[in-house]
Amino acid sequence: MKRTTTLRKRCGGIQSVSPGFATLPTAAPGIAADELERMVTGHGFKGGWINGHTRGRYLDDKFFRPILERADALRVPLCIHPTPPPAPVIEAYYAGFSPVVINGFSRHGWGWHIETAVHVLRLILSGAFDRYPDLQIVIGHLGEALPFMMPRLDKGLSVNVTKLNRPVADYLQENVYYTFSGFNFTPAFLNLYLQVGADRIMFSADYPYSSMAEARTFLDQLPVSTADKNKIAHGNAERLLRL
Repeated sequence: MKRTTTLRKRCGGIQSVSPGFATLPTAAPGIAADELERMVTGHGFKGGWINGHTRGRYLDDKFFRPILERADALRVPLCIHPTPPPAPVIEAYYAGFSPVVINGFSRHGWGWHIETAVHVLRLILSGAFDRYPDLQIVIGHLGEALPFMMPRLDKGLSVNVTKLNRPVADYLQENVYYTFSGFNFTPAFLNLYLQVGADRIMFSADYPYSSMAEARTFLDQLPVSTADKNKIAHGNAERLLRL
């Protein structure tokens, strides 16, 4: 598995000299962990790329622990990119419409984002970040609807319920980074900004699927301070990826 994905594409879109994130064969976690180490230590790559669930199995499954352990040991992030929900979920939640509506509903219009949010929450609720407190995850689309739900998550899934070391929102604020990924929507950005702060947000464009010019215009007009804009534009990526 030598294929790679540059940060300029879907998850990051970050303008960087980094060669990218390594695409990992998640169906074979031990091999995936070795591939991550090979690409990071041998080729200067900056993290691993996970394309959502693997045949309906999520990263909270003990099966995938070698990947999490290696990323934590290497101190590199994992990017979780949206993928369509498992077939039974599509059939239960998204079927019953024309093929074009089902495609948009289950993917780019809704399902991709909820699917990724569920993936992140499964990681948190499994205690993954209690086992690997320094592990960092990158997700796109201004947080896949998670920022809006943070207060509700803390209320409905309190520490008394989850038995985790910290509230759910703490993990979302300390173990997750968020990129634009073509979501050039000011209200959604402000919700994320208010929930996690400028230190957790990174510029991206989702190029070539979305316009780089539109992403740059959106960045330029953000209603934040120059210092925060500089963090979002490049500073946070430089810190996370040790550039």
